[in-house]
Amino acid sequence: MDLDAYVAEHGGEWRRLGQLCDRRRLDAAEVDELVALYQRATTQLSVLRSRSPDPALVGELSQVVLRARARLTGRPRPSWAAVHRFLLVGFPGAVWRAAPWWCAVATAFTLLTFTLIWFVADNPETAAAFIGDAEAAHLVESGFAGYYTEFSAPTFAFHLWTHNAWLAAQCLAAGVLIVPVGYLLWQNVVNIGVVGGVMVSYGRGDVFFGLITPHGLLELTGVFVAAGVGLRTGWAWIAPPEQLTRGQAVARAGRDGILVAVGLVVVFAVSAVIEAFVTPAPLPVALRIAIGATAWLAFLAYVLLLGSRATTSPSSAEHGDSDPRPAR
Repeated sequence: MDLDAYVAEHGGEWRRLGQLCDRRRLDAAEVDELVALYQRATTQLSVLRSRSPDPALVGELSQVVLRARARLTGRPRPSWAAVHRFLLVGFPGAVWRAAPWWCAVATAFTLLTFTLIWFVADNPETAAAFIGDAEAAHLVESGFAGYYTEFSAPTFAFHLWTHNAWLAAQCLAAGVLIVPVGYLLWQNVVNIGVVGGVMVSYGRGDVFFGLITPHGLLELTGVFVAAGVGLRTGWAWIAPPEQLTRGQAVARAGRDGILVAVGLVVVFAVSAVIEAFVTPAPLPVALRIAIGATAWLAFLAYVLLLGSRATTSPSSAEHGDSDPRPAR
C-alpha cells in the first residue's frame, strides 16, 4: 500500500469531515455530506489499521471519526429529570421499602449497645479486659474528646465521609451472605459499648453522650439503612416471593441497593460535616444535639413522606415494591 498516495487521495475528505464537525449548525445538505464522509472515513480507518504502520496517521483519523460520531449521535447530557426522580422517588422509595429491615437492625443494635454500656459501667474491671487500665484512663482524661480535634475539620470530615461510605458499601455488598453484615455491626456495637461503658464508669457519661449524639443519630441511621438493605437482598435470595425467581428477586432488591448506596453518600457527607464542625464546636451541648437531631429528623421525615408516596405511586411497581419483607 502506497501510504502517501492514499493520504493524497482521501486527505481532502478527512479535512472536510473535520470542518463539518467544527461547525455549530449544519443544514440538511451538510448533514448528508457529514454522514457520507463519516461512513467512508470509518472504512478508510479500518484499511489504515490493517495495512499502515503509521500510528500517528491512524490516531489522527481516529480522532476525526470519533468527533464525527459524536456529532451524529449527540453528546450525552445530564438529565435533571433523572436527578429529580432519584431524589423524590428513587432513593426515598428504596429506603422506605427496606424500612422493616433497617428498623429491626436499629432496634437490635441499640439494645445490644446500651446493654454493653450498662455491663461495662456496672463492672469496671471488664474495661481492663477490653482495652486495659492505662488506655481506659487515657480515654477518659483526653482520648475520647481529643479524637474530635486531632485533625483539621475539613480533613477529619473527609476521613469520616469515606470511612462511613466504605462501611455502608460493605454492608450492602455483603448483605447477600447475611453473616458478614452481622459481624460488621457487632464490631461497632463493641466499639461504642465499651467506650461508652468506660466513660460512664468514670462518671463521664455526659461527655460521651454529649459528643456522640450530634452526629451519631444521622450517621448510625445511615449505617442501619445500609445494613437493612443488604440483609433484605440476602433474604431475597433465601426466600424469594412466589411470583419471582431467586435471581429476579435478588436483582430487584439489588437495584434498590444501588439507589441507597448513591443516596447514602450524601447522608454520610452531612453527618461528617456535623461530626467535624459541630460536635467539637464550643457550643452548648443542647445546641449541638439540637443541630444533629434536626438533621436526623429531617432525613426521617424525607423518607417517611416521599418514600411512602413513591411506594404507593402508580409507577412504583417498576421499582420493586413487591420485594420480600422480613418474615413475620
